[in-house]
Amino acid sequence: MLCYNYAVGTLYLVATPIGNLEDLTQRALRVLREVDLIAAEDTRQTRKLLDHYQIDTPLISYHEHNKLKRLERLRQALEKGDVALVSDAGTPGLSDPGYLLVRYALDAGCQVSPIPGPSAPIAALVASGLPTVSFIFLGYLPRRQAERRRLMGEMSQERRTMLAFEVPHRLLKSLEDMEATFGAGRPIVVCRELTKVHEEILRGTLSEIREHFKEIAPRGEFTLVIGGATGEDRWDEAVVKKELGERMARGLNPSEAAREVAAEAGWSRREVYRLTLEDS
Repeated sequence: MLCYNYAVGTLYLVATPIGNLEDLTQRALRVLREVDLIAAEDTRQTRKLLDHYQIDTPLISYHEHNKLKRLERLRQALEKGDVALVSDAGTPGLSDPGYLLVRYALDAGCQVSPIPGPSAPIAALVASGLPTVSFIFLGYLPRRQAERRRLMGEMSQERRTMLAFEVPHRLLKSLEDMEATFGAGRPIVVCRELTKVHEEILRGTLSEIREHFKEIAPRGEFTLVIGGATGEDRWDEAVVKKELGERMARGLNPSEAAREVAAEAGWSRREVYRLTLEDS
């Protein structure tokens, strides 16, 4: 672990509005005015926020493509004073490169202080009407269909409520993959443009929501809240064996058949594959 022998400043993780500019807290405003430097995912986006509140603190870009180059500059800034990290919207460190800077600051002996505020996943969760006692955040769903389906298969038995981000041009494909894996009746809540003028929260089953977006092209920023698996989702053993037999009769090998059936049956792949060995 790195440890520097000099006085260091504090890295503040400042949550910014996810749409409505009124959602910036008084404490966040004070910190953004008082720090020596603001590290922003997109300086153009952050400048709009700062100009709205007449804040003239210097800005530096810090994003996925320059994060390694910027660490030394930010370390130097923390030697002299305090730095605020912000994302384009919401709480920094979620689905952005903020984690790396946080680790770097901690290893350098700096204080890291969160300034709580807006968070799209939490806003979507509490408004969804789905269970909130336990949940899992998946970040942005994988771009590639094979990787996305693999993730859905891994989540097929997940009983916690699931949260995810998705972009408009992949939303329909992702809904199709979820329906194929979780079943048409699994509940989902799709939150679009949260806190903005055109905020929309759609509640229904995967089948119903998929049909909706077949009719209406997805637009805006999406946060998905997917219901967890229940005992009713799990197939009984006789059905699993029947499905295995049908797939293997079509030419799939035991491993391929087990993977397909597990994704739909609410069983682990290992459990299903064990049944193929018993019947061999």
